Amino acid sequence: HCNFEFDLCGWKKDENGDFDWNLRTSSTTKMGTGPATDHTLQEPSGHYIFIKSSFLQLPGQKARISSPVLSRRNKNCKVCGGVILFYYHMYGAHIGSLIVYQRTMAKHEKILLNLTGNQGNFWQRKALILAGDGDEDFQVVFEGIAGKGPKDGIALDDLTFSREC
Repeated sequence: HCNFEFDLCGWKKDENGDFDWNLRTSSTTKMGTGPATDHTLQEPSGHYIFIKSSFLQLPGQKARISSPVLSRRNKNCKVCGGVILFYYHMYGAHIGSLIVYQRTMAKHEKILLNLTGNQGNFWQRKALILAGDGDEDFQVVFEGIAGKGPKDGIALDDLTFSREC
């Protein structure tokens, strides 16, 4: 489970990204570009990870963050399948896309979720089944794609893997 209150909990910048997801609080930034509070604490001082277009990013550039390696060798993970639960916030006129991948150690990526555009000014919960069979270890990758203007921003909070995996 990662609520981003202290660090990235083993999530790392992915080598295939153009820029980074950043830890952020709502209290240290101007409003209108992201959530008013984090999801965990429901306070402006709470942390989450966030991307926003600026003069440093061109529309279509990607920020990617990948999970620690997860093992499918646990028999419960094979039987139940794993699940990742998370909360996202995508609000603004120029929102890009959020894509979630499951990546094998052989670097094969399967899309689990693809959201584009304004999704509303509130935190939304999503549960995704981590598909697959066999014993191959894997990672989950969150990719945020920069939008086409200043009124964009994608936030993530409370990323949790089911206990089975």
